[in-house]
Amino acid sequence: MKYRSRTEIVSMILEAANGSATKTKIMYKAFLSYEQLREYLALLIENNLVEYLEGSQTYKTTEKGLNLLKMHNEIGELLQTPMRESRVQLS
Repeated sequence: MKYRSRTEIVSMILEAANGSATKTKIMYKAFLSYEQLREYLALLIENNLVEYLEGSQTYKTTEKGLNLLKMHNEIGELLQTPMRESRVQLS
């Protein structure tokens, strides 16, 4: 697997926790070690992007997290669209 940015990892976690998911499910879907997962989940909970549901012991992406995921996907789509070749003339 190629190197991933923190943003890519966060989006994979948000995607995995969409609906709700256990730590194990998120860990496997986002390709993270347990230690990495713990650090990222703490960061995401602190920033209200993911919430922990104690009754079911699962994690769920919040509305704020879904908005971030949507924006990340839109930016990814924009970067993949072929850009027209534009030539800038230097004076």
